[in-house]
Amino acid sequence: MRGNAGGRRAARLGALATATALVATLAGTTPGHAGPQSDPVTGVQTSASSGQGYLVGRGVADATGEIAEVGMMGYGRLDQQAEGLHTRLRARSFVIVDQATDARVLLVVVDSPMIFSSVHQEVLDRLADEYGDLYDEQNVLLTATHTHSGPGGYAHHLLYNITTLGFHSKTFDAIADGILDSVRRAHDDLAPSTLRLTHAELTDASANRSHEAFGRNPEDERAFFPDAIDPQTTLLRVERQGEPVGAINWFPTHNTSMSGDNRLISADNKGYAAYHWERRVEGVDYLDDATPDFVAAFAQTNAGDMSPNLDLTPSPTPEDRHRTAEIGLRQYRAAAGQLDRPGTPLRGGLDAATVYIDLSDVTVRPEFTSDGREHRTCDPAVGAAMAAGSTEDGPAFPLFAEGDNPLLDAVSDTILYEVSPALRDCQAPKAVAVPIGAMNDLYPWVTERVPVQLVRIGSLHLIAIPGEVTISAGLRLRQTVAEATGADVRDVLVAGYSNGYAHYVTTPEEYDAQHYEGGSTLFGRWELDALRQTAHELATALRDGTEVPVGTAPPDLSDRQLTLQPGVILDTPVLGTGFGDVLTQPRSLYLPGERATAVFSGAHPGNDLHRGSTYVEVQRWHDGEWQRVADDGDWSTTLEWARRGISASTVTVSWDVPADAPDGTYRIRYHGDAKELSGTVRAFTGTSAQFRVATSGHLGH
Repeated sequence: MRGNAGGRRAARLGALATATALVATLAGTTPGHAGPQSDPVTGVQTSASSGQGYLVGRGVADATGEIAEVGMMGYGRLDQQAEGLHTRLRARSFVIVDQATDARVLLVVVDSPMIFSSVHQEVLDRLADEYGDLYDEQNVLLTATHTHSGPGGYAHHLLYNITTLGFHSKTFDAIADGILDSVRRAHDDLAPSTLRLTHAELTDASANRSHEAFGRNPEDERAFFPDAIDPQTTLLRVERQGEPVGAINWFPTHNTSMSGDNRLISADNKGYAAYHWERRVEGVDYLDDATPDFVAAFAQTNAGDMSPNLDLTPSPTPEDRHRTAEIGLRQYRAAAGQLDRPGTPLRGGLDAATVYIDLSDVTVRPEFTSDGREHRTCDPAVGAAMAAGSTEDGPAFPLFAEGDNPLLDAVSDTILYEVSPALRDCQAPKAVAVPIGAMNDLYPWVTERVPVQLVRIGSLHLIAIPGEVTISAGLRLRQTVAEATGADVRDVLVAGYSNGYAHYVTTPEEYDAQHYEGGSTLFGRWELDALRQTAHELATALRDGTEVPVGTAPPDLSDRQLTLQPGVILDTPVLGTGFGDVLTQPRSLYLPGERATAVFSGAHPGNDLHRGSTYVEVQRWHDGEWQRVADDGDWSTTLEWARRGISASTVTVSWDVPADAPDGTYRIRYHGDAKELSGTVRAFTGTSAQFRVATSGHLGH
C-alpha cells in the first residue's frame, strides 16, 4: 500500500507554503483518529455456532466534560463557548459473550461529538491494565452519537483543538473515565440473555441535505433510497426471561438539532431518545451507581448527508429544545415500537477484526473502483466546500461556498500546479483550500492512519468506519460485506463515527459535486473504494476464519499537546453575597408547563465536573422529607453560568415544571465549588425559597 515516501514528503513540504494563510479560517470543522499499539498479526476471533446462547452485560455512566469556558465541538465556531448544561452526556456499554467459546465483543455508544484516536488509545490502554487481553482493539467498538453540543479539546490532532484553545485534560479524562465506568458495569452485569434483531422504517426524522450530490449516484442506488434518505431503523434488543432489559438502536440522522447558537452542553436528539426511554419510561436513576433495569443506546450509521432539520435550515435557538425532543421522540417511538415484533433471535458466534490503514496511501484494485481501473488515495486536503460548512445544519464562512468557487479554484490550481501538481490532480475536482497533509510533517493536524473494523454478532454485521459516511457510500460498504458473507444487506450496518475520526466518506460521484460532504472527504475521490476494499478483506477473513494483518497503529501523541486556555485561578462571590446565596428567588406559585428559576451567587463549574453526581437538584417535600425529583441530567432542567466581573459568577438554574408534576411544595438546590488563591476548592450549596406547584383546579386550596 505504500508509494514513494520521499517524493511524497517533498511534495507535502512544498504544499505547506500555501496552507498558513488559510488554516486560520478553518479553525475547527469536524474531528479525528484511531487506536493503540498492537502485534503485527492478530488472529480473527471466531466462534462456532452454539446452542448455549449469549451472556450480555449492560452499563451506563456519566461522561460529561467541562460545561463552561470550553469550545464546543462540531460546528467549528470560535464563538461557541460553553456556558452551562442542558443534559449530561452518557456512555452506554454492552458486553456480549458467546457461552460456547467465551469469545466476546464490547460495544460502547457515547454521547460525544467524535471518538478521536486519543480516546480510543486511552480506553484500550486502560482496559488492558484492568482486564488483560479480554478487551482489545479487535473486539472493542467505540462509537459516538455525534452531538455538536459537547465540549471539545480532547483530540490529539491540532485542527480540532483550535476552537478550544488547545487540549483540555479535564474533558478528556471525563470521557475516558465515563467509558471505563460504563464498561465495568457492563462487565459485572453479564447474565444469560437472548438477542433479537428487528428492522423498521422511520421517514420523518431525517432529510437529505445534499440532494444534488446524491442525485449523481447510479439509478439503482437512487431507487434503493427513493426519498433520498435511509429510513432503516434497526434494533438489537437484550432480553432476560422474555423481558427486554436493554437495546441498541441504529438510525442515520445527524445529532444536530441543537444549533451552533446553542451554548449549553447537550446530548441532542439521540441523547433525548435514550433519556426518554430510560428515565421517563423505564424509571432509571442515573445517580445510582447500580446498573439500571434498562439501558437504551441510540447509535449512528451512515448519517453523513442526513439532517434532522427537516426544513433544511438550522434551528433558531428558542426552538432548539422543542425540535431536539421531537426528533428524539420519533427515534424512540420507532425503536420502542419494534419490541412488539418477534424479531430474529440471533444465533451463532461472535467475530471481530480490526486493521489499520494509511488512508493517504492506498492502492485501490480495479474490482473496487467504479471505472474498473486502479487508483490511489491522496494526501489529506481540505476543500473550499468544507470551509463553507453545511449550510443546512450550521454556519458557513463567507469566503467559501459549496460547489464552484471560481476565484479560489483558480488560485488553488495555480499554486498547486507549481508546488504539488500531483496533489492537485489526485484531489481533483476539489478546490484545495488547505493541503493539510503537508502540515502533518511539522505537527499532527489530522489523522492519516485509521482503524477499520468488522464485528459480527450472529447475523448482524457492523462495519466500524472512523468518519461520516453518506447513505449511498454506506450502501456500497454494506453491499460489499453482504456479498462476501452471504448476509442480508439489512443486517449489515455502517457504524459511523467509530474508533477514530477522519471526516467524511462520499461516493466518487458525490465527491465530484464538491458539496460540504465532498469537500470534507480528505483523501480524494477514491477514499470510499479504499474502505470498501478493506471491508471486503475483513469480511472474507471472518468468513474463512483466516488471520488478518493488523497493520501499524497510529502513534500516541499525548506528549505533544498544547494547552493555551488558563484554568480557574480564583472564585469570589458576587459583591455583598456569599457563595450559594440566592440573588433571584423563584415565584411562590407555578403551574405545570411554566418555568421555575432561581439565580445564585456561584463559582466556576470547571472546579469540579460533578461527574456521576449533579450541580442541580429540584426537590419536593414528601413523606416528611425533601426528595429529589429532577437533577442536571434531566431534560426539564438547565444550568446557565455567567461570569460577573473578573472572578465572580452567577448560576441560573431553571426547571420546566412537567405536565404530570404532582401538587406540592418544591425548592431548587445548587451545588457549587469555589477555588481559593491557594488552590483549595471548597464545596458549597445554595437553596432557594420554597414554592408551590399546583394544577389550575387546586389554585385556591
